[in-house]
Amino acid sequence: MLNNSAQIVKRETKALLFDQYGTIVDMQSGLVEMVTPFLKKKGWAGNPSQFVTWWRRKHFEDSMIDSLIDQGHTPYRQIGHRAVSQVMGRAEIAYSQDEVEWLISCIEKLKPFPDVVESLEALKNLYRLCILSNGDRDMLETAKKYIGFNFDLTISVQEAGAFKPDRRTYAEAENIIHQKFGEIERSGILFVANHAFDCIGAKAYGFRSVFIDRRKRPFGESPFQPDLIVENFDELADLLT
Repeated sequence: MLNNSAQIVKRETKALLFDQYGTIVDMQSGLVEMVTPFLKKKGWAGNPSQFVTWWRRKHFEDSMIDSLIDQGHTPYRQIGHRAVSQVMGRAEIAYSQDEVEWLISCIEKLKPFPDVVESLEALKNLYRLCILSNGDRDMLETAKKYIGFNFDLTISVQEAGAFKPDRRTYAEAENIIHQKFGEIERSGILFVANHAFDCIGAKAYGFRSVFIDRRKRPFGESPFQPDLIVENFDELADLLT
């Protein structure tokens, strides 16, 4: 039997709004698989997983700085080029700009976690299913064929001119959802992410939120706690169908 919180979320939710990178697609494992042969060819003796972690952390840091200084939105791809170049230098790997561009293009080809598509299929007739991603419009468009599921709507933060968790990104997503599907109450939009910062941003804006706790890490003591914490998409689908 569902607990009271889950019952309320199920009753009032009309649209699910998903983060893409790390929530829908397996970013860490997928990028490690793609970069391992490249790093081996370069003769780098380090851990490919560590390389990807450096890359992702630097990309996150630079995207947050970009939003905070608020001097105009920098495309996700451009932030990525800068982050990869910095990490290649940190790892003391000689590189070309073509190689940097190839590494960033790997993000577009990431596959979903194994439980994602089947669970989305179970949810699609009950809710509007949408993406809100920090990725650029063209990157998200390319990614669709690798994900293998047709979302009702895919929204890039380029529409808001800032990266999540900037409040403007969730506000613009709400506006676009209303334009596409008609009036849906803010509390009827359930934001789903594998990242605490994203859940916090969405909840602070006024959406309900779900934290996908694949990594089994504490959410933390933020006052903007998620409405639901689930282990994976299977559990999410079980609660909402």
